[in-house]
Amino acid sequence: MLVYLRLLKESFGFAMNALRSNKLRTLLSLLGVTIGIFSIIAVLAAVDSLDKKISKDLSSLDKNTVYLLKFSFGPSDIPQWKREQFPNVKYSEYIYLKNAMTHTAELGYQIFTKSESIKYESNIVSDVNIVPVSHEFIDIQGLEFENGRFYNESEANSGAAVIVLGDDVAKSLFEGAEAIGKNVRLYGQRFTVIGVLKKEGSMFGGGNDSSAFIPVNFVRRLYGDNNPNLTNVIIFKPEKGVDMEEYKGEITQKLRNFRGLKAGEIDNFFINVFAGFLDIIDQILGSLRIGGIFISFFSFLVGGFGVANIMFVSVKERTNLIGIQKSLGAKNRFILFQFLFEAIILCVIGGAIGLLMVWAVSILLTNLLDFDFVLSMWNILIGSGLSVIVGVVSGIIPAIGASKLDPVEAIRTGM
Repeated sequence: MLVYLRLLKESFGFAMNALRSNKLRTLLSLLGVTIGIFSIIAVLAAVDSLDKKISKDLSSLDKNTVYLLKFSFGPSDIPQWKREQFPNVKYSEYIYLKNAMTHTAELGYQIFTKSESIKYESNIVSDVNIVPVSHEFIDIQGLEFENGRFYNESEANSGAAVIVLGDDVAKSLFEGAEAIGKNVRLYGQRFTVIGVLKKEGSMFGGGNDSSAFIPVNFVRRLYGDNNPNLTNVIIFKPEKGVDMEEYKGEITQKLRNFRGLKAGEIDNFFINVFAGFLDIIDQILGSLRIGGIFISFFSFLVGGFGVANIMFVSVKERTNLIGIQKSLGAKNRFILFQFLFEAIILCVIGGAIGLLMVWAVSILLTNLLDFDFVLSMWNILIGSGLSVIVGVVSGIIPAIGASKLDPVEAIRTGM
């Protein structure tokens, strides 16, 4: 054991000597390993951080939350031309299902509409995501407030001109001043601010921070119920422990009866379960992870070739020394491990530099994007493990070649 510890110490000394003696050559060789580790770990860290952020943002939603609308979250066997003829869900259907559905904890109504500008005195915030929803939305999504409250059932039903602002919108409009009770202009009318949400943060902007929530009946009164530019959705939050297939079947049966669909006619609506949407997100993140690793693999491969090249050169330069060591009794495995450890140490140094670069970039992005970019211990272990693997693969052939050198020929060649 002490022999191998001494061997490791000597190999580290040889590796550091190679770094000092051939700085440019070593730098170019290690650059591939550094870039390869940086690319792969950066991709893994970015996808993991995005996955963590999405999971955090959606944690307030039950995975069994159901969205009823004329579109499907995923692929559909129904031809597109037929899907385009599906009608929007209506407010009357929301009222009917709210009274008719069983095993339902909450049931809400939402309209997807275009972004608008909100004005307060001389301050204007553009591209605000307007979210017209019924009062149940706060219990369905679990919104958290910095100040104020959400509108109640009476305000929602009457379509009162009240508004709840996301954190970014409130800060831009009021510049740190108290927002509650102030009047802002939207759709050419005055809205009273009754609530400001807690800041959530987002890697790409958007989300609730740049949104504004208003009673859905205000938008219905403004645009009507049959506007083709709006998409309506009914949101169901079933009770815990409900059989989802039976629950979806109940929705289908009741809505078909309400719409008067005859036997044999297809459903002209889609029932989307939130868990299915999460599966789609997981598939997208998985594809991003695999694609990023595949692309990064090529830079990693180049780095491996670079280390193998420097090891062949190192064997050539130290042929005389190898012959002397073997003539003094050094065994083949001692020579093999000497060069193999050297290759591993060189790759670990390159990998450590790559991990430090990922760590520095993660801190920079966290501060710039207000997004928690995390370099996990698992990704650090992956980076370190890959560095060792590249060192073994890149150094094994030069090391075997060095261990098989004839001592007499090696001394003669090196002279």
